[in-house]
Amino acid sequence: MRLPLLSPVGRVRVASPLSRAGAVCAVLGGAVTALVVARWRPLTGLDREVAVALHRRAVAEPGFVHVNRLLTDWLWDPWTFRALIAVAVVALWWRGARPLAVWVAATALFSALLQQGVKAAVGRERPRWADPVDSASYAAYPSGHAMTAMVSCGLLLWLLHRSGAGPRLWRVAVGAAAVSVLGVGLTRLYLGVHWPSDVLGGWLLGAALAAFAVCGFERWQAASAERRSA
Repeated sequence: MRLPLLSPVGRVRVASPLSRAGAVCAVLGGAVTALVVARWRPLTGLDREVAVALHRRAVAEPGFVHVNRLLTDWLWDPWTFRALIAVAVVALWWRGARPLAVWVAATALFSALLQQGVKAAVGRERPRWADPVDSASYAAYPSGHAMTAMVSCGLLLWLLHRSGAGPRLWRVAVGAAAVSVLGVGLTRLYLGVHWPSDVLGGWLLGAALAAFAVCGFERWQAASAERRSA
């Protein structure tokens, strides 16, 4: 049994604007990364201002801190997203879409390696507080939660689109993905474990990677279809 597929030509047409969007996100993500590395004062000043304001609010609202911890540690934890990707990969493999399964798994793995590599290269310290409401280890930039959520949701939406999901299901899925991506970033900021630019960088780099992964597979599949029909 194979997944229902859209026309390769139609997918390539969709991939063209998506590739441009991916390029824009890559450029913006690179720019944010460069500014973080350079410690550009307007950016670091804004980071500090937003982080301090959110931390003051968090210290005054321990109940809401607990809610944010539950969301970031369970519902929107990177391993939750990776588990969803793993389920999708197994389903694709079982249904016979093995090249797609391998591609999705490889993209998720590359995302994890990329974020850890950038963290090690940039080496940015996390916010430090005299009265922290939560803790996190390793380098701050980019936010692994934000990047993993963006890549995972992007891949899952792509797979849903390829399966021919109806408009109602599609709208629900897009809404859930948007809430998850935005929500996980906001929880990391509210808990005081990231600077705003960490989350922004994670979103941009994740969006670029997801877009390039989608476009790369669609173009490969279209080229394969052309070779078979030649």
